[in-house]
Amino acid sequence: MKDAIQVRGLKKSYGSHTVLKGLDLQIEKGEIFALLGVNGAGKTTALECIEGLRKYDSGAVTVNGETGIQLQSSSLPAHIRPLEAVKLFAKWKKTKIDDTMLNDLGIKEMEKKQYIQLSTGQKRRLHLALALIGDPDIIFLDEPTAGLDVEGRLSLHRQIRDLRSHGKTIVLASHDMAEVETLCDRIAILNNGNIVFCGTASELTDRVGRKYFIHIRTQQGDSTFETDNIEDTLISLLGELKQKKIHVSDIRVDRGTLEQHFIEIAGRKTE
Repeated sequence: MKDAIQVRGLKKSYGSHTVLKGLDLQIEKGEIFALLGVNGAGKTTALECIEGLRKYDSGAVTVNGETGIQLQSSSLPAHIRPLEAVKLFAKWKKTKIDDTMLNDLGIKEMEKKQYIQLSTGQKRRLHLALALIGDPDIIFLDEPTAGLDVEGRLSLHRQIRDLRSHGKTIVLASHDMAEVETLCDRIAILNNGNIVFCGTASELTDRVGRKYFIHIRTQQGDSTFETDNIEDTLISLLGELKQKKIHVSDIRVDRGTLEQHFIEIAGRKTE
């Protein structure tokens, strides 16, 4: 299968500070792909270079298809109406307006409102609609659900999955690990200008180690223990508590979350 995006040896510096140190990345057609990184890791710079919004120093970026971009900080004139914005973008792109897409995103329901009157969720849906004008093959979404309530987030997640079902490639940047785990086929973690992991959430778990957390409640309070071996740790803990005649009122075992695995990888120092 031909890749939607290929990045080879991508480097970018600001003065003496090197932000990207030779990124190599492949994003497959029809997948939802997340690029993750702590603040300052170079994630935004990498996305802007791939999107064509920022010049890079060396390397190569190949994008196989038309793109649509929803920026996190996007804004429109305060008094423009949603359908006016849609018509303006369609004119710029010299394309017809997709009424089905507008209906799916609820844009026509906002037609009497001005941009300044829209809720955060409505603005997010409008910016997604603008990114989708011209039926792009690849859609970049930067923090698409930031500021949305639960209903708005679930609605946007459904719309993102629907885009994938129609063969679209989604490149997602998000700080919400639960969102990433729910939506994405693969993830890449950027640390100090380098890709330190690329694969599925399950592969990340295998790489970091299958950590478990044992939560025990006694009359002395709640305690949490981290382990790679539930059986041995649990037997040892219960034996120690029994010997001390401490009554256990509740036990809960959790697997490590994607967020914990992300912190483990993204927070490591690299050369």
